[in-house]
Amino acid sequence: MNGPVGWAGLAVSLLLVAVAAAISRWQHLGLHRQILIAAARALAQLLLVGLALTLVLSPGRSIWWSWLWVAAMLGYASVVARRRAPEIPHLLPLALASFSAAAVVTLGVLFGLHEVEARLALGQASRQAAAPYVRAALRAALTPQIETTKATGLVFLPGAMTGLILAGTAPLQAVLVQAVVMFLVLAATATTTVVIALGLIRRLFTLDHRLVYLPAPADQ
Repeated sequence: MNGPVGWAGLAVSLLLVAVAAAISRWQHLGLHRQILIAAARALAQLLLVGLALTLVLSPGRSIWWSWLWVAAMLGYASVVARRRAPEIPHLLPLALASFSAAAVVTLGVLFGLHEVEARLALGQASRQAAAPYVRAALRAALTPQIETTKATGLVFLPGAMTGLILAGTAPLQAVLVQAVVMFLVLAATATTTVVIALGLIRRLFTLDHRLVYLPAPADQ
């Protein structure tokens, strides 16, 4: 598909479902009601899942909502398995155990990877997968300079300003010089860290959103 699917596309697809139901009725297959019920049920379930995933995947949402989603999926899958084969005794706990084991294996592999790889495995683009770690790196780089800038003047007197004053420069002029220096340093720190971080994203990921292999020092 070249673009997002809108409500018009959904309406066209529902018309095709109606055509399939009409064919079933025309040929006396007896499946037309099942086709319509299946389509309506699938649409309702997909809309419900989309709404739930929107809530679970919203930025800042607690990770516990994701685990609750996993538990709900396991429980629902187990119930469906029991409904498909009601003649099998004690199928519900057996299905729950088997699905849980599969979830442990798959999630173990997923979370056993480094966090960026896990985000890529979930289908995120490279820039989106790296965004939380880029923000953390930028905060770590900028915080010391921000704290130094906030403390300048009252907590400590910078060396450049003190030197200018001792050399005979008017205090106000020395303050202005020191302010310009501090602000330039802060701006330069922010600029260089952002450029390096964004540049590393382009260098560390391929065009198809895979991590670039970086050999260890011993491999070089």
